Amino acid sequence: MIKAEDVYDVLRKIPEGKVTTYGDIAKALGHPKASRAVGRILHANPNPIIVPCHRVVMSDGKLGGYADGVEKKVRLLKKEGLDFKNNKVENFEKKKVVLKKN
Repeated sequence: MIKAEDVYDVLRKIPEGKVTTYGDIAKALGHPKASRAVGRILHANPNPIIVPCHRVVMSDGKLGGYADGVEKKVRLLKKEGLDFKNNKVENFEKKKVVLKKN
């Protein structure tokens, strides 16, 4: 079972201007099939800027959801230097952080 604090610890390691995916977080925590659980934990994030859940996108680079609305997610990511095309992170593979398994 994935714990919220473990997910938040991983998120705090993602630098500004970079993103990761729900699935990559699940894999890094040793639960490769738990991407939906990661999404539920992020939706309940009590500190969305300190724990930068806006830096998590779908596996194909699409934005996915955000508890405060996708428009705010876009604003935060643009402020960090990311651009979008067709609702996807431009240069997704270059902007994606490779997470290491804990």
